[in-house]
Amino acid sequence: MLRLRRDGLAKTAGSTALTLTHAGETLTVSLRRLRSARRFTLRVRFAARDAVLTMPARASLREAREFTERHAAWIAARLNRLPDTIPFRDGAVVPLRGVDHRIAHRPAARGTVWTETRFALDTALCDGFDLCVAGREEHVHRRIVDFLKREARHDLEAAVERHTRALGLPARSVGLRDTVSRWGSCSASGSLNFSWRLILAPSFVLDYLAAHEVAHLEYLDHSDRFWALTRRLCAETDRAEGWLSTHGAHLHKFGATE
Repeated sequence: MLRLRRDGLAKTAGSTALTLTHAGETLTVSLRRLRSARRFTLRVRFAARDAVLTMPARASLREAREFTERHAAWIAARLNRLPDTIPFRDGAVVPLRGVDHRIAHRPAARGTVWTETRFALDTALCDGFDLCVAGREEHVHRRIVDFLKREARHDLEAAVERHTRALGLPARSVGLRDTVSRWGSCSASGSLNFSWRLILAPSFVLDYLAAHEVAHLEYLDHSDRFWALTRRLCAETDRAEGWLSTHGAHLHKFGATE
């Protein structure tokens, strides 16, 4: 039986949410009012591992509550089908520039993090790639994250410099974030920020995001002129957009802490 806890409303991260239980599970659904919305729509966000109800600006909380109650089973089923998260620990497989690497903890080794090619025991053929981590076990997660951020910064700064040079613009600052809602951003002052998780994706995806945000230095919108410039900077714009649409959310499953 579905029941609403107390008045059914909760404040989470500064936004209104409905909190309810279904089949013994507690469900929290964030509410998002939009003036352009004409009906209620529900979606489950992979990265945030939550549900969001988009509702018309004039709709009441009672209507939102009733709609959410009717669809509680759907919400619970979708949340339960989300893929498991993959912590950065020994034996886990994570992508680096789109290529799977197995984390290999080397506690007695010197250094921090490095990559190695793994060969089959009975042949000289490549059997995969390792992401090796030295030091104590409790430091593996932090060292992997630090390594990935360094690699992301290196690749993004190089890509941004290449695209700004093509436009005849000065190089701009490049910052790293771990945002859920966007892969990159460009401020009105020209500061560029990117998700460090782009280093997990194939290189053409990272290059596209760099071109996308550099194009915003000319057009701070998504007009036809903006997209024409983005495609001129990055010939694989459409391929990268397609990859992100299909696989992008899954990049957030890596590196969960326990």
